[in-house]
Amino acid sequence: CRSRSAGPGAARVELPGGDVLPAGGAELDARLSALLGRRVAVSGEPPEQGLLERAVPDYEGGLPEVLRPRASVDSTGGTITAGRVAAGTFFDFGRVHLVTTNSLRSLRRTHPAGDFDPLRFRPNLVVDLPGGPGFPEDSWQGGTLRIGPALFRVVVPTPRCVVPNLGHGELPPDAGIMRAVAREHRVPVLDLGRLSCVGVYLEVLEPGTVRTGDEVTVHPDPAIRRTTG
Repeated sequence: CRSRSAGPGAARVELPGGDVLPAGGAELDARLSALLGRRVAVSGEPPEQGLLERAVPDYEGGLPEVLRPRASVDSTGGTITAGRVAAGTFFDFGRVHLVTTNSLRSLRRTHPAGDFDPLRFRPNLVVDLPGGPGFPEDSWQGGTLRIGPALFRVVVPTPRCVVPNLGHGELPPDAGIMRAVAREHRVPVLDLGRLSCVGVYLEVLEPGTVRTGDEVTVHPDPAIRRTTG
């Protein structure tokens, strides 16, 4: 299935076979439920007490160890964990996610056969750094980023589930993607231990329209450094 914008606050979903239906309608929900073999609905309103289910990966660093004892088996036979989404949102944690091209290049060296297109990681922002070490965003935590008129605080590294392994548009499924992340970049996240991470979550301090080609000014904590993306 593919989604597409239908104007402000509206979306449409293209089903296998080419039918396109408006999101939020009963017909789409019925068709998706039949396709997936379970009752589902598409909604534009975040639930008051939403739960997020994650598949438990078979590699280290893909799940906080404190959550493994709470894992259960769902109706499909898959092992999952469940947790609350951020109140009033569809997000598990951060509202804005950023990756750098340096990080993707480092991962590509670990798994040369893989396609580390940013689309696999679904970031809001991709910062293009032409050189330097991999994973520079690790040093930005606690600091701020000025991107065009907008100002962000770098909150925490972004732990990754198995979703980057899945097919995304023309990108094929590849189980080696997250195995490469687990080998190359497991870092401490809050009190959850060392997790497989790509990118960082951002908090918006000053809103503004960000455009392709905008300069990125990095103010790490406590040092100040300037880069352009």
